[in-house]
Amino acid sequence: MLNQFENIHYDRKKGNKKSLDHLNLETAKKAHRFHESFPMYKETPLVELHNLSKVFRVKNIFVKDESYRFGLNAFKVLGGSYAIGNYIARKLEKDIDELPYQEMISKEVKNKLGDLTFISATDGNHGRGVAWTANQLNQKSVIYMPKGSAFERLENIRREGSQAIITELNYDDAVRLANEHAKKNNWVMVQDTAWEGYEDIPSWIMQGYTTLAYETYMQLQGVIPTHIFVQAGVGSFASAIQGFFASIYGDERPITTIVEPDKAACIFKTAKARDGKIHTVTGDMNTIMAGLACGEPATIGWEVLKDYADNFISCPDYVAAQGMRILGNPLIGDDRIISGESGAAGFGFVSEIISNPNLEWLKMELEIDENSILLFFNSEGDTDKDNYRRIVWDGLYAKQDMN
Repeated sequence: MLNQFENIHYDRKKGNKKSLDHLNLETAKKAHRFHESFPMYKETPLVELHNLSKVFRVKNIFVKDESYRFGLNAFKVLGGSYAIGNYIARKLEKDIDELPYQEMISKEVKNKLGDLTFISATDGNHGRGVAWTANQLNQKSVIYMPKGSAFERLENIRREGSQAIITELNYDDAVRLANEHAKKNNWVMVQDTAWEGYEDIPSWIMQGYTTLAYETYMQLQGVIPTHIFVQAGVGSFASAIQGFFASIYGDERPITTIVEPDKAACIFKTAKARDGKIHTVTGDMNTIMAGLACGEPATIGWEVLKDYADNFISCPDYVAAQGMRILGNPLIGDDRIISGESGAAGFGFVSEIISNPNLEWLKMELEIDENSILLFFNSEGDTDKDNYRRIVWDGLYAKQDMN
């Protein structure tokens, strides 16, 4: 229902926190070296929305725009490629620093590996990254997508030579199906959802995401954000961002808020329970934020978030649509950002609490004021162009239509 928001706040001063050695600066530099070896590598922009910050009455706004990443229009390839690189390195008894892009795609490595098939479940962006990496290696990939996935995203995956299908399952059941087939056929499961006995590859995926965190840190040139807003599906991306910046800044880290769609808020639900257990969301999870429509938190990601994140928010679809429209139609002097539904979740949420007087209490809880420096991550561009136009051009999911 419109304007129904709830914030779950965690105490940032609590002790006995999980070590962040696996997401620290050195780990991020290592992931960055690997990705930097790709000939198509180019640092994605950190956009400063100086004029919008005046309208929002904050000190500054920064958006890391991953719509430019490797020409794939989303950040996900960073995690999938780094996980596959580490898998290959371990198989060849090497360190990934010994396996830059040109070495990884070489015939020598292919001959040593033999034929491999990488399998994953995805709403589109992660699967495209896995399929792209497998294609570069002259290997095979199989990708399962949940029901309702965009046909454009399916076709983008198939263009990488992948055997990809849209199933009649929700995301989490598609993950289970992929895992069953991986075990049955001796394929390599590449998934950011972690569970007992399956943690190495999800950990590598998280570390791969720190490349964009490291780029952001360097691009900020000493400016320390007061607030970070990061969207979550299973929580791997959110925990990678949270872990890196908490490792960098320690107790002076930015106030971090995890944002999810209210129809798939498994991290929020787990945070709210405060019982040390993982809590899931079941059913169709029919949200426009397809990349966040996940019902089961990644165990290793939650371990980071529960110790270092400050706020957990679930929000309705209209806030993501609102974020897409604002970013795509900037004030004069600010750069335009093409953001997909999942990429605009955090930004749309903040735009709503700043503009809606009924949410002044939430703005105060999050400690946003005229001295705030806000950092967002646009994790995807218009990966479903038809839907992007329906939302931005036609006003689909407008706030006034959801009263």
